[in-house]
Order: sequence, then structure tokens, then C-alpha cells
Amino acid sequence: MELPTGGVEGPAEVVEPAMAGVASGPVGGGEVRVAAEALDAVADLATQLRLMALGSGDAGERLYELARLAEGGLHEEQPKQVLAVLSTMLRRLAVEIEGDQRLMLRAAESQLDQVLGLQLQPLRGPLLAMARSARQLASRLGREIEVEISGQDTGLDRRIARDLEDALIHLVRNAVDHGIEPPDERERAGKPRTGRLHLLAEGRGQRVRLEIRDDGAGVDPDQVLEQAVASGLIDGAAARALGRDAAFRLLFAPGFSTRREVSEISGRGVGLDVVAATVARVGGEVFLRSEAGKGTVVAVEVPVARRGEQVLVLRVGQLRLALQAAVVRGVEEIGADDVVERGGRFLAKREGRLVPFVPLARQYGQEAAERQLLLEGIVSGQRLAVVVDDIEGEEEVLVRPLPAVAASDRLLDGMALLASGRPVAVLSPAALARRDLLGSQRPAPPVVAVRRVRVLLVDDSLVTREMERRLLEDAGFDVTAAGDADEALGQLGEATFDCIVTDIEMPGMDGFELTRHLRGMEQFTQLPIIVVSTRDRPEDRLQGLRAGADAYFTKQGLDAGELVALVRRLAGR
Repeated sequence: MELPTGGVEGPAEVVEPAMAGVASGPVGGGEVRVAAEALDAVADLATQLRLMALGSGDAGERLYELARLAEGGLHEEQPKQVLAVLSTMLRRLAVEIEGDQRLMLRAAESQLDQVLGLQLQPLRGPLLAMARSARQLASRLGREIEVEISGQDTGLDRRIARDLEDALIHLVRNAVDHGIEPPDERERAGKPRTGRLHLLAEGRGQRVRLEIRDDGAGVDPDQVLEQAVASGLIDGAAARALGRDAAFRLLFAPGFSTRREVSEISGRGVGLDVVAATVARVGGEVFLRSEAGKGTVVAVEVPVARRGEQVLVLRVGQLRLALQAAVVRGVEEIGADDVVERGGRFLAKREGRLVPFVPLARQYGQEAAERQLLLEGIVSGQRLAVVVDDIEGEEEVLVRPLPAVAASDRLLDGMALLASGRPVAVLSPAALARRDLLGSQRPAPPVVAVRRVRVLLVDDSLVTREMERRLLEDAGFDVTAAGDADEALGQLGEATFDCIVTDIEMPGMDGFELTRHLRGMEQFTQLPIIVVSTRDRPEDRLQGLRAGADAYFTKQGLDAGELVALVRRLAGR
């Protein structure tokens, strides 16, 4: 969309022809002016964090010591007493580790604040570049303009400023090309021959607001609605129901333009949708307000510095995806009866209204759950609605650019690592709010489902069973637990498993007997069976293998990596 950006009166500083200093140079330049005191503070905090990290090694050694005590306690006549002592010692150690973690987190936060402070640079350079671009374009188009700047000393993370550079220049070119009228036309309209362009930057707590104001032709909301209907974005009835602000939100729709002809300056399909997507990628929002004949204001709000981003971790079929938590305003559970499909368009019935949404499972060729969640939000004034299977939690992540293999997915903004170390694709809020996605939904080619390895875990000890279950589930396995052999046989009669991990000492049928029993049944002759036991004598290991077990681990020397790798190998994955 190519449009003017508008005008509002306010105090301003007249732009000087040139400014000296590193901060006025290119946004992405290699030189940054840094105060010596700030560098000293960062170095001190880094040293403090290193010392804390070294100190955390003591906790690790104590945990190993407790593990050795536990191994020795397995042979005691009263193992319950050993467990009671271990429980007390572990609880005390957990409290100490928790305290150390809080101290390290505070130190890390302080260091991050100091480092981010080093990244802040005055917006003088970018604002001057925008003003220069406006003057050059006005001269080329035969327009007369006066450019003013406010807030040159407002600080912004130089990385964010660099990422916004093209988008801001584009907004300025829009203001001159589409907003400021030719001198004769302005004179006929009773305006000064010289148009006014005001570039404003101001800090608002942890946010920075940049405004591009002009006193040009402005935007007629009726014309916006007329063009939206003509281009098929909305129907006539929906257009008549929209208010002024909602009409202006349509300007951010992909490819939208109120101009019939293509302009060499800014009419080549690059418009406010691209600006909105760029701003969203740095965690910001863009807004527009206008009055026909009087001008337009485009406001860009972004974080003052680039920190970790809060995201919701979503499950869609077998996929994990992430979405900025800030854009989600509401979550509701919906069932199949709540979904209406009209001409390939999906709508959710919510309290007497129909909400068009993006079905992510369909987009990625996944099988949707029976009960799903409808997530609604706002992105730069555009409504966002998606349906997912579940929300697994909220995490702070650092979003990185997409790898080349995933760059073609228009719904993604980047990749991130979760606290567990698992990678997750980060959805683009701006892309999800695109109206073409809310139109006819073409089913994505089905994704070949990779079924999770199903493990049957058999152990009569609740504590041991829970620990081993967590270990296997963290590796990505689908784990079903059984407390004894009889329960395990019942599970085997109801479901199919890829591998069995069993203890030996259990009430009733022990692990050896269970293994022999299964090997005597035709359907289980090839089912992998792994024994994990406290018995560590060679004769016990031999007995397990003779009973038909594929492998034998002792709990005292259990290596989680080896067990996981063996389960994968035996299960054929």
C-alpha cells in the first residue's frame, strides 16, 4: 500500500545541514561510542558471573556424592532410612541451588542491561537520513517542503534502528510522494505552498515512538473501503459496518493501494504491509491515523532495546511452534461443532459472532486435535486469529533469522532455542494477520507423520518409575508406565509398543519371568526388551540375557544417553 503520512502540529527542532560525531554515521556502521565507566561495569559483572559459575561446580560435586551414597544405600538392610536422609540432603541442596540461581539471574540481568545500554545510540543519524531523503525526493517531484525533527537525542538500540532503516525511509517517501501536494494544488486548497513534514522520536519507558507527520492530502476512509471491496479484501456489507479506525487498518493489507497507477517512486507493490512486517520482526507495532485534506500520521512503536522475547510455545499436531505472547489477547477452547467452513474459509462461532481464523494444522498438513484453542490478538491494528492444539507454556527466547531451508515458509519469522535446548520455529504475527490467509484455505500437502517411539516402562517403585519416565519422555518417547508385570501384560493387550524397559524385582511375576513369558508369545518374539535393575552381579546379567532380554543395564551405573540411544536403535528409529 502506498499512502501519505500525515501532519500534526507540535514543537520541533529545525534540522541543521550537518551533524558531527560517530552517532550521525550509518546506522549499521562498525564504530560505536562507549563510555569507559560502562565498559568497566560490564567487565565487573562478567567476572562476577564467571565466579558464580565456578561456584556452581560445588553443587554438582555434592550431587555426585549423593548419587554415590544412594548406590551404596541400595545394599543396606534398611534402605528406607537411607532414602529419608537423602531426601533431607537433596531438599537442602535444592534450596541452596535455587538461591544461587536467583543471584546468577540478577547478575545476568544487570549485565544484560549494561550491554543493552551500550547498544543505545541517538536517533540523530537515522532522522537526518530520513530528512535528507525527503528533501531529495521533493526536489525531484517539484514539491516544496519544510522538514523538522524532534527528539534527535532519543536513544534506540542500533540493531533495531538498522533493521527499521528501509521501512522508515519508505514511510518518508510515501509522505512526500502521496501526501504533500504540488505547490499550486496546495495553494488552491488554501494551504501554504510549502508542505510540512515533521519527524518525531520520543522515549516512552521501555518503548520508543517514531512519528512521521505531514500536512498533505490525507487519506479518505471511504476511498479506502471502496478500494478494499474492489480488491476483494472484504464484501460490501462488511465494509459498511467498519468504522474509521478499522478502515485505516485495511491499509496494512498486502498489496493494498488507493492509487490506480503504478508510481516509479513507491507504487511497485511494496507498501505498508511490508513496513508492518518489518516493525513486527523487531517486536513493534505500526499505526496510522489521517484526516482527508489535512494530513496523516504514521506512528512506529518499538522496544528501546532488543532483549529476549516472550513467546507462547504452541503444539500443532506433531509440531512445536512459537508465537509472540504480546500479540495474543484472548484464548478460548473450541470443538468441531464450533467451526464453520464456507468456501474453504474457516470461521469459529463465538458468542453470536463468526471469527475467521487460520487453521495451523491444515496449513502444515497435520491432523488436528478434537478440542483446540482459538488464539485472538491484534498486530498493528490488524486482527489475528489462529487455531492450535495446545499451549505448552511461555518462555523467553532469542529469535534468530530463518535458515535457508525454511526461508520460503511465509508464516515464519525466525527460529529460537527453548530452555530445554530444542529448536522451535517462530511464527510471524504480521503474516498470520494477512487477510488472504483468512480467505480460501488451500490444504497444505500432508506431512509424513513420524510416529514417536512408544515405550512400555515396568517398575514397581513409584520414584524410580517416575524418574525413568521423565528421562525417556525428555528424549521424545511416548511412555506408558506399569507398576507390575500383570499391569504391563494388560497394556500390551490394549496397545502396540516399540520397546519395553523393565525392572527385575517386582511383586508377583518378576522381570525375568515377564521376559520369558513374552518371548513365549509369537507376537512378542521380536519386541525389544531392556532390563534396568539394581542387581549388578554377572550371573544376574547372564540370567536376563538368557531369559530373552536384548540388553541389561544396572541402575547404579545407568547412563541416560546410552539408554536413550539403545531404545532408538532397538526400536528401529
